Amino acid sequence: MRLIVVGAAGRMGRALTQTVIDTEGLELAGAIEKPGSDLIGQDAGLVAGRGEIGVAVSDDPLPLFAKADGVLDFTSPASTVVFAGLAAQARIVHVIGTTGLSAEDSRKIEAAARHAVIIRSGNMSLGVNLLAALVRQAARALDADWDIEVLEMHHRHKVDAPSGTALLLGQAAAEGRGIALADHSDRVRDGHTGARREGDIGFAVLRGGTVVGEHTVAFAGPNEMIELTHRAFDRGIFARGAVKAAQWGKGQKPGLYSMADVLGI
Repeated sequence: MRLIVVGAAGRMGRALTQTVIDTEGLELAGAIEKPGSDLIGQDAGLVAGRGEIGVAVSDDPLPLFAKADGVLDFTSPASTVVFAGLAAQARIVHVIGTTGLSAEDSRKIEAAARHAVIIRSGNMSLGVNLLAALVRQAARALDADWDIEVLEMHHRHKVDAPSGTALLLGQAAAEGRGIALADHSDRVRDGHTGARREGDIGFAVLRGGTVVGEHTVAFAGPNEMIELTHRAFDRGIFARGAVKAAQWGKGQKPGLYSMADVLGI
């Protein structure tokens, strides 16, 4: 399977490139960076810390998309929307790990999914997606006497909050409860807030250091608490999940899928 990595110079881009190079049956069909990058023209294998592979970093996605089977995308919302449109034109698999997408961005991606196989997740880790399934099951089993809180921590450079993973877990909890997350989401607590509103799903955000990602969903009931936690120690887990998603997506009908579809959960 011939795969393109967009945002190839970033932390996730390099991890994705390494994983594609290291995975049997895959070929790096291209590496894309934004125009003006100092890495344009350099060998993508060397940029990713591997040996030279003969694939130069480019700022022109069109000819690469036309010859590829899929694209791995952990970039920015604006870029992801553009790449979704290109994937739809080329009828290829588009794996989206980008977070911070707006409702309008999501509508454009859904439109592109009429012609492309798009697999989107706030977190491509297999473990996180299994955690989401457990959160959904626990929220369904525990009544409103149990308060739900989502706590997340990431490195100091992360630009969106709550993280896409925290929102994924919050959505799973809301689905388990049979409620709309948008109507029961408590993201800001400052000053005299009053008592906690029953049924809300709370979010707490920590930033600092080089933490790859830590997420805990706490179910706090009368005199007892259950915590479900996932800790990421290496970005390679997200890259491996994205590659698994791309391989699963090849041969699927156009549509918008999630990692739950990939895992069959």
